Amino acid sequence: MPSSSPVDADRETIDANLRRHVEALAGTIGVRHLDVPGSVELCLAYLREQWHDRDVRDESFPIGEHTATNLIVESPGTRRAKELIVLGAHYDTVLDSPGADDNASAVAVLLEVARLLASHTGQRTARYVAFACEEAPYSETDDMGSQHHARGARERGETIAAMLALEMVGFFTDEPNSQRLPPGIPWWARPVFPKRGNFLAAVANPPSWRLAARCWWSFRRATTRRLFPVCLPESIRDIRRSDHSSFWDQGFPAAMLTDTSYLRNPHYHQPSDTPARLDFAAMTDVTLGVAAIMRSLLK
Repeated sequence: MPSSSPVDADRETIDANLRRHVEALAGTIGVRHLDVPGSVELCLAYLREQWHDRDVRDESFPIGEHTATNLIVESPGTRRAKELIVLGAHYDTVLDSPGADDNASAVAVLLEVARLLASHTGQRTARYVAFACEEAPYSETDDMGSQHHARGARERGETIAAMLALEMVGFFTDEPNSQRLPPGIPWWARPVFPKRGNFLAAVANPPSWRLAARCWWSFRRATTRRLFPVCLPESIRDIRRSDHSSFWDQGFPAAMLTDTSYLRNPHYHQPSDTPARLDFAAMTDVTLGVAAIMRSLLK
């Protein structure tokens, strides 16, 4: 068992809140995409309702005939308030999936970590961002909500000490050989990777290796759930496939916290990516672990 918990948290409350958020996003609303009229507006309304007691800032920008919106809340720091720790998750989905794991699971954890740390005052400022437009046709383009935010941060001269992207954090399995590896992993490195999909991965590029190590150290003090840190070159393109890469592009240290997406979850981008597929006990572990990482980074 971990020696101490980073937050005085009730697992049952966290579990219930995670289920409620995922059901609202992936069950009640379902597909969340700019090309589905009203879906993004319903999603944003739900997120604002969860942050009703916080100062929510809209970061809106045009995409063709649409307007996309990131939602931002902050908890100001003290002695190092100009240094930002960003925790983000995209709320949109592909057109034919309700997106329970991708990415309602991550938004639910984002909301819960922000709630658990609402009264926590760190030396650095915590910034929580719900990102627009991570999915196709905006993925890997300048129209991603995270690209817009990261570029703006660089232009404003902000100091982002660390950015963590929550990307699919709800699918876990103990089945043998349930974990696959992305193309490009050299043969000599393959034996060190887990073979069962029951862990959370912290994925970093070489300049962000210290952040991945910090995530591992903090996470393990809060939960027995395994966090597997991995630092790979960006030539392995799969490691760029979320909002953290937007911050790499601007020179900020960033890491992706993920259940590894299609390398484990057979329901990735499918109509079957529903709330019933998720492991909420594991997501509770993830929430406690991410809260611990944030507390460590905010010092």
